[in-house]
Amino acid sequence: MTSFRWIAGCLGFSLALGAGPVLAQRSTPGGMTGQPAPMVATERPKELEGVGIEEKLGQPLDLSLVFRDERGQEVTLGSFYDGKTPVVISPVYYSCPGLCNFHLNGFTEGLKGMDWSVGSKFKVIAVSFDPKETPDLAEKKKATYMKLYGRPGTEDGWHFLTGSEESIKKLTDSVGFKYRWNEDEKEWAHASAAIVTTPRGEVSRYLPGIQFEPKNIRLALVEAGEGKVGGIIDQLVLYCFQYNPHQSAYTIYAFNIMKLGGALMVLVLAIWLLPFFWRARARGKV
Repeated sequence: MTSFRWIAGCLGFSLALGAGPVLAQRSTPGGMTGQPAPMVATERPKELEGVGIEEKLGQPLDLSLVFRDERGQEVTLGSFYDGKTPVVISPVYYSCPGLCNFHLNGFTEGLKGMDWSVGSKFKVIAVSFDPKETPDLAEKKKATYMKLYGRPGTEDGWHFLTGSEESIKKLTDSVGFKYRWNEDEKEWAHASAAIVTTPRGEVSRYLPGIQFEPKNIRLALVEAGEGKVGGIIDQLVLYCFQYNPHQSAYTIYAFNIMKLGGALMVLVLAIWLLPFFWRARARGKV
Protein backbone atom coordinates (compact mmCIF):
# COMPACT_ATOMS: atom_id res chain seq x y z
CA MET A 1 0.00 0.00 0.00
CA THR A 2 1.19 3.48 -0.77
CA SER A 3 -1.73 5.59 0.35
CA PHE A 4 -1.05 8.68 2.44
CA ARG A 5 -3.07 7.40 5.38
CA TRP A 6 -1.26 4.07 5.47
CA ILE A 7 2.14 5.79 5.34
CA ALA A 8 1.03 8.22 8.02
CA GLY A 9 -0.11 5.33 10.18
CA CYS A 10 3.23 3.56 9.80
CA LEU A 11 5.13 6.75 10.54
CA GLY A 12 2.97 7.30 13.57
CA PHE A 13 3.72 3.80 14.77
CA SER A 14 7.46 4.33 14.30
CA LEU A 15 7.36 7.66 16.11
CA ALA A 16 5.39 6.10 18.93
CA LEU A 17 8.15 3.54 19.40
CA GLY A 18 10.77 6.24 19.82
CA ALA A 19 8.71 8.91 21.55
CA GLY A 20 6.36 6.83 23.68
CA PRO A 21 7.84 7.72 27.08
CA VAL A 22 7.93 11.42 26.19
CA LEU A 23 4.30 11.40 25.09
CA ALA A 24 3.33 9.50 28.21
CA GLN A 25 4.90 12.18 30.35
CA ARG A 26 2.82 14.82 28.60
CA SER A 27 -0.42 12.94 29.20
CA THR A 28 -1.18 14.66 32.49
CA PRO A 29 -4.59 15.88 33.64
CA GLY A 30 -3.45 19.49 33.28
CA GLY A 31 -2.40 18.93 29.70
CA MET A 32 -5.58 17.28 28.40
CA THR A 33 -6.61 18.54 24.98
CA GLY A 34 -9.59 16.31 24.26
CA GLN A 35 -7.66 14.64 21.41
CA PRO A 36 -7.22 10.83 21.21
CA ALA A 37 -4.23 9.57 23.19
CA PRO A 38 -1.13 8.93 21.09
CA MET A 39 -0.19 5.36 20.17
CA VAL A 40 2.04 3.44 22.54
CA ALA A 41 4.83 1.08 21.56
CA THR A 42 2.67 -2.04 21.85
CA GLU A 43 0.00 -0.74 19.45
CA ARG A 44 -0.17 -1.14 15.69
CA PRO A 45 -1.82 1.19 13.19
CA LYS A 46 -5.38 0.01 12.66
CA GLU A 47 -4.62 -0.36 8.95
CA LEU A 48 -2.20 -3.18 9.84
CA GLU A 49 -4.43 -5.10 12.25
CA GLY A 50 -4.85 -8.69 11.10
CA VAL A 51 -2.04 -8.31 8.58
CA GLY A 52 1.24 -10.24 8.57
CA ILE A 53 2.84 -13.63 8.07
CA GLU A 54 2.63 -16.54 10.49
CA GLU A 55 5.38 -18.96 9.50
CA LYS A 56 4.15 -22.53 9.16
CA LEU A 57 7.28 -24.46 8.26
CA GLY A 58 6.55 -28.03 7.24
CA GLN A 59 2.87 -27.30 6.58
CA PRO A 60 1.55 -29.37 3.65
CA LEU A 61 -0.47 -27.54 1.03
CA ASP A 62 -3.77 -28.76 -0.34
CA LEU A 63 -2.65 -29.69 -3.85
CA SER A 64 -6.24 -30.28 -4.96
CA LEU A 65 -7.06 -26.55 -4.81
CA VAL A 66 -8.28 -25.24 -8.16
CA PHE A 67 -7.13 -21.98 -9.77
CA ARG A 68 -7.00 -20.47 -13.25
CA ASP A 69 -3.71 -19.74 -14.98
CA GLU A 70 -2.94 -16.67 -17.07
CA ARG A 71 -4.52 -18.34 -20.11
CA GLY A 72 -7.78 -18.87 -18.25
CA GLN A 73 -7.30 -22.63 -18.02
CA GLU A 74 -8.38 -24.41 -14.87
CA VAL A 75 -5.42 -25.94 -13.04
CA THR A 76 -4.87 -27.59 -9.70
CA LEU A 77 -2.12 -26.44 -7.35
CA GLY A 78 -0.69 -29.95 -7.57
CA SER A 79 -0.10 -29.58 -11.31
CA PHE A 80 2.94 -27.43 -10.50
CA TYR A 81 4.54 -30.06 -8.26
CA ASP A 82 6.44 -32.91 -9.88
CA GLY A 83 8.20 -34.36 -6.82
CA LYS A 84 11.57 -33.15 -8.13
CA THR A 85 11.67 -29.35 -8.18
CA PRO A 86 10.77 -26.78 -5.49
CA VAL A 87 8.08 -24.19 -6.12
CA VAL A 88 8.19 -20.56 -4.95
CA ILE A 89 4.81 -18.97 -4.20
CA SER A 90 4.33 -15.20 -4.17
CA PRO A 91 0.93 -14.11 -2.77
CA VAL A 92 0.15 -10.76 -4.43
CA TYR A 93 -2.68 -8.97 -6.15
CA TYR A 94 -2.12 -7.70 -9.66
CA SER A 95 -3.82 -4.30 -9.34
CA CYS A 96 -1.81 -3.43 -6.24
CA PRO A 97 -0.52 0.15 -6.55
CA GLY A 98 2.72 -0.42 -4.67
CA LEU A 99 3.97 -3.24 -2.44
CA CYS A 100 3.17 -6.16 -4.75
CA ASN A 101 5.03 -4.49 -7.60
CA PHE A 102 8.01 -3.82 -5.34
CA HIS A 103 7.98 -7.47 -4.28
CA LEU A 104 7.77 -8.87 -7.80
CA ASN A 105 10.37 -6.38 -9.07
CA GLY A 106 12.79 -7.29 -6.29
CA PHE A 107 12.23 -11.02 -6.67
CA THR A 108 12.72 -10.81 -10.43
CA GLU A 109 16.00 -8.95 -9.95
CA GLY A 110 17.11 -11.62 -7.49
CA LEU A 111 16.29 -14.35 -10.00
CA LYS A 112 18.25 -12.52 -12.71
CA GLY A 113 21.32 -12.72 -10.49
CA MET A 114 21.21 -16.55 -10.50
CA ASP A 115 22.62 -18.85 -13.14
CA TRP A 116 19.61 -21.14 -12.64
CA SER A 117 16.59 -20.25 -14.73
CA VAL A 118 12.94 -20.50 -13.78
CA GLY A 119 11.53 -23.79 -15.01
CA SER A 120 14.81 -25.69 -14.93
CA LYS A 121 15.51 -26.42 -11.26
CA PHE A 122 12.48 -24.68 -9.75
CA LYS A 123 9.13 -23.10 -10.59
CA VAL A 124 7.51 -19.83 -9.55
CA ILE A 125 3.82 -19.07 -9.19
CA ALA A 126 2.28 -15.72 -8.32
CA VAL A 127 -1.17 -16.12 -6.80
CA SER A 128 -3.62 -13.24 -6.59
CA PHE A 129 -5.43 -13.12 -3.24
CA ASP A 130 -8.08 -10.82 -4.74
CA PRO A 131 -10.91 -13.12 -5.92
CA LYS A 132 -12.20 -10.36 -8.24
CA GLU A 133 -9.10 -10.41 -10.43
CA THR A 134 -9.25 -12.25 -13.74
CA PRO A 135 -6.90 -14.25 -15.98
CA ASP A 136 -6.75 -11.30 -18.41
CA LEU A 137 -5.10 -9.19 -15.74
CA ALA A 138 -2.84 -12.09 -14.78
CA GLU A 139 -1.78 -12.49 -18.42
CA LYS A 140 -0.76 -8.83 -18.66
CA LYS A 141 1.16 -9.09 -15.39
CA LYS A 142 3.00 -12.17 -16.61
CA ALA A 143 3.95 -10.45 -19.88
CA THR A 144 5.42 -7.56 -17.89
CA TYR A 145 7.57 -9.76 -15.70
CA MET A 146 8.67 -12.18 -18.38
CA LYS A 147 9.96 -9.15 -20.29
CA LEU A 148 11.70 -7.87 -17.17
CA TYR A 149 13.20 -11.30 -16.48
CA GLY A 150 14.52 -11.42 -20.01
CA ARG A 151 15.11 -15.16 -20.40
CA PRO A 152 13.14 -16.54 -23.35
CA GLY A 153 11.96 -20.11 -22.97
CA THR A 154 11.17 -19.83 -19.26
CA GLU A 155 7.48 -19.00 -19.69
CA ASP A 156 6.34 -22.52 -18.73
CA GLY A 157 8.09 -22.25 -15.39
CA TRP A 158 6.47 -19.06 -14.12
CA HIS A 159 2.69 -18.76 -13.82
CA PHE A 160 0.29 -16.07 -12.60
CA LEU A 161 -2.86 -17.50 -11.05
CA THR A 162 -6.29 -16.26 -10.06
CA GLY A 163 -8.91 -18.15 -8.13
CA SER A 164 -12.10 -18.28 -6.15
CA GLU A 165 -12.32 -16.81 -2.68
CA GLU A 166 -12.51 -20.33 -1.23
CA SER A 167 -9.33 -21.57 -2.94
CA ILE A 168 -7.45 -18.38 -2.13
CA LYS A 169 -8.47 -18.49 1.54
CA LYS A 170 -7.43 -22.12 1.94
CA LEU A 171 -4.04 -21.49 0.36
CA THR A 172 -3.27 -18.28 2.26
CA ASP A 173 -4.37 -19.86 5.54
CA SER A 174 -2.11 -22.87 4.97
CA VAL A 175 0.96 -20.66 4.42
CA GLY A 176 0.05 -18.18 7.19
CA PHE A 177 -0.40 -15.19 4.88
CA LYS A 178 -2.78 -12.69 6.57
CA TYR A 179 -4.37 -9.78 4.72
CA ARG A 180 -7.47 -7.65 4.94
CA TRP A 181 -9.48 -5.24 2.82
CA ASN A 182 -9.15 -1.57 3.79
CA GLU A 183 -12.54 -0.14 2.93
CA ASP A 184 -11.46 3.45 3.53
CA GLU A 185 -8.62 3.24 1.01
CA LYS A 186 -10.19 0.61 -1.29
CA GLU A 187 -6.96 -1.40 -1.15
CA TRP A 188 -5.73 -4.63 0.35
CA ALA A 189 -3.50 -4.37 3.41
CA HIS A 190 -0.94 -7.15 3.29
CA ALA A 191 2.64 -8.24 3.91
CA SER A 192 5.22 -9.40 1.38
CA ALA A 193 7.11 -12.68 1.10
CA ALA A 194 8.29 -15.33 -1.33
CA ILE A 195 7.31 -18.70 0.14
CA VAL A 196 9.57 -21.58 -0.88
CA THR A 197 7.93 -25.02 -0.89
CA THR A 198 9.32 -28.51 -1.34
CA PRO A 199 8.73 -30.70 -4.42
CA ARG A 200 6.07 -32.48 -2.34
CA GLY A 201 4.19 -29.27 -1.60
CA GLU A 202 5.28 -28.48 1.96
CA VAL A 203 6.30 -25.04 3.26
CA SER A 204 10.09 -24.96 3.54
CA ARG A 205 11.23 -21.34 3.92
CA TYR A 206 9.92 -17.77 3.95
CA LEU A 207 11.88 -15.00 2.23
CA PRO A 208 10.16 -11.80 3.38
CA GLY A 209 10.48 -8.31 1.97
CA ILE A 210 10.98 -6.66 -1.39
CA GLN A 211 14.72 -7.21 -1.94
CA PHE A 212 16.18 -10.66 -2.48
CA GLU A 213 19.81 -11.69 -2.64
CA PRO A 214 20.44 -14.38 -5.28
CA LYS A 215 22.46 -16.34 -2.69
CA ASN A 216 19.48 -16.53 -0.34
CA ILE A 217 17.10 -17.62 -3.09
CA ARG A 218 19.51 -20.33 -4.24
CA LEU A 219 20.18 -21.68 -0.74
CA ALA A 220 16.44 -21.71 0.02
CA LEU A 221 15.85 -23.72 -3.15
CA VAL A 222 18.68 -26.15 -2.31
CA GLU A 223 17.24 -26.57 1.17
CA ALA A 224 13.72 -27.12 -0.15
CA GLY A 225 15.00 -29.49 -2.84
CA GLU A 226 15.99 -32.08 -0.21
CA GLY A 227 19.11 -33.10 -2.09
CA LYS A 228 17.43 -33.14 -5.50
CA VAL A 229 18.41 -29.60 -6.51
CA GLY A 230 21.96 -28.35 -6.99
CA GLY A 231 25.27 -30.20 -6.89
CA ILE A 232 27.65 -31.28 -4.15
CA ILE A 233 29.06 -27.75 -3.90
CA ASP A 234 25.57 -26.35 -3.26
CA GLN A 235 25.03 -28.95 -0.54
CA LEU A 236 28.37 -28.07 1.09
CA VAL A 237 27.57 -24.36 0.99
CA LEU A 238 24.15 -25.01 2.54
CA TYR A 239 25.86 -27.10 5.24
CA CYS A 240 28.06 -24.11 6.13
CA PHE A 241 25.16 -21.64 6.19
CA GLN A 242 22.05 -21.47 8.33
CA TYR A 243 18.94 -19.36 7.87
CA ASN A 244 18.86 -16.47 10.32
CA PRO A 245 15.24 -15.29 10.79
CA HIS A 246 16.40 -12.06 12.46
CA GLN A 247 18.31 -11.07 9.33
CA SER A 248 16.01 -12.86 6.87
CA ALA A 249 19.11 -14.32 5.25
CA TYR A 250 21.43 -17.30 5.29
CA THR A 251 24.48 -16.62 7.45
CA ILE A 252 27.64 -18.59 8.15
CA TYR A 253 27.12 -21.37 10.70
CA ALA A 254 30.45 -21.56 12.53
CA PHE A 255 29.80 -24.89 14.26
CA ASN A 256 29.24 -26.76 11.01
CA ILE A 257 32.28 -25.10 9.45
CA MET A 258 34.38 -26.30 12.40
CA LYS A 259 33.03 -29.83 11.98
CA LEU A 260 33.72 -29.75 8.25
CA GLY A 261 37.23 -28.41 8.87
CA GLY A 262 37.89 -31.13 11.44
CA ALA A 263 36.73 -33.83 9.06
CA LEU A 264 38.93 -32.38 6.32
CA MET A 265 41.98 -32.40 8.62
CA VAL A 266 41.36 -36.04 9.53
CA LEU A 267 41.07 -36.93 5.84
CA VAL A 268 44.30 -35.10 4.96
CA LEU A 269 46.12 -36.75 7.87
CA ALA A 270 44.85 -40.18 6.80
CA ILE A 271 46.02 -39.63 3.22
CA TRP A 272 49.44 -38.45 4.48
CA LEU A 273 49.88 -41.50 6.77
CA LEU A 274 48.63 -44.06 4.27
CA PRO A 275 51.99 -44.47 2.43
CA PHE A 276 53.77 -45.10 5.76
CA PHE A 277 51.19 -47.71 6.63
CA TRP A 278 51.64 -49.48 3.30
CA ARG A 279 55.44 -49.51 3.57
CA ALA A 280 55.32 -50.79 7.13
CA ARG A 281 52.95 -53.54 6.13
CA ALA A 282 55.12 -54.51 3.18
CA ARG A 283 58.05 -54.96 5.60
CA GLY A 284 55.98 -57.24 7.76
CA LYS A 285 55.77 -54.87 10.71
CA VAL A 286 52.02 -54.58 10.59
